[in-house]
Amino acid sequence: MDIRIDEAADGVCRVLPAGEMTIYHAAEMKAPLLACIARCREMEINLSEVVELDTAGFQLLLLAKREAMRVGKPLRLVAHSPATLEVLDLFNMASYFGDPVVISG
Repeated sequence: MDIRIDEAADGVCRVLPAGEMTIYHAAEMKAPLLACIARCREMEINLSEVVELDTAGFQLLLLAKREAMRVGKPLRLVAHSPATLEVLDLFNMASYFGDPVVISG
């Protein structure tokens, strides 16, 4: 799992996780995601390069969304990969995140 975070001058953090968002990588991703929420005005997580998402990775996305809501900052999921769409559909959670579901090419 690789995670790239780009912080724009306008205060928007763009996060690009790549590879597996699984139990084996969730702990190492948690701190950077929460730190990003703390310092940015809003956050966008691009899921296009996520090839596997298990319940631990999904819980990490839920945590990020909940924390962003708690501090009043927008968090968007964009460019959903087939792996992320499968999990969102399985748990019927697309509406919770409130983002348009767009399959990345």
